[in-house]
Amino acid sequence: MKLSLVIPVYNEAKTLQTVYQRITDVPFSLEYEMVFVDDGSSDASPEILRKLAEKDPRIRLILKEKNGGKGSALVKGFEEARGDIIVVQDADMEYDPAEIPSLIHPIVKNKADIVYGSRYSSMSTQVVKFYHYLGNRVLTLFSNMMSDIRLTDMETCYKCFRSEIIKNIRITSMRFGFEPEVTAKIAKLNCRIHELPISYVQRSYAEGKKIGFKDGLEALWCIFKFNLLTSAESSFKETMPEKYYKKK
Repeated sequence: MKLSLVIPVYNEAKTLQTVYQRITDVPFSLEYEMVFVDDGSSDASPEILRKLAEKDPRIRLILKEKNGGKGSALVKGFEEARGDIIVVQDADMEYDPAEIPSLIHPIVKNKADIVYGSRYSSMSTQVVKFYHYLGNRVLTLFSNMMSDIRLTDMETCYKCFRSEIIKNIRITSMRFGFEPEVTAKIAKLNCRIHELPISYVQRSYAEGKKIGFKDGLEALWCIFKFNLLTSAESSFKETMPEKYYKKK
């Protein structure tokens, strides 16, 4: 099996070198590639990525001319990824790539098809801002009620998929609505979803955090829209394997 790390980037020049080093320090048991998708950065991110790609053949670099949002960058990365397992990795330093091997283990062992990493499960983690935590809990609860699957952290970055699943989900949310949209749509599938604890180090807005209150409101709308107003037939491509979803 091969692993693809899809890494959306927007103005992350301060952290790119460190994130790259943390990934390459991980003793992955699988062959892997890093699919960096620069989403129209206005800082030095494209130049840093070009230099990294020149020295490391495991890097596949996609440079978008205009910023389209995290969702649009992920869609492009999923299209280009060549791995059997696809993992979303943010370009900041809030999530630790050293935890990816344990997250993909259930998929490698054929015990799961999708794995979410939960910041709010049993593992010890950094104390975070209360209202940020509350917002995530409210969104996760609302998502669980609408989708009828039980998660503790719907908004987590660390989502691991069999590539044949994520490549065949129609993603329309171009910003942070990706999280509730993909969750609503995988809930319509006949697949095994696992959740494992992860650590988390929250960065501040001064350090570059981008998600805000408006994105929370958008997420609420996306939860309602993709669970109740979007049909299963329109959620997946014709090439989605029948073992996960059989069209009527």
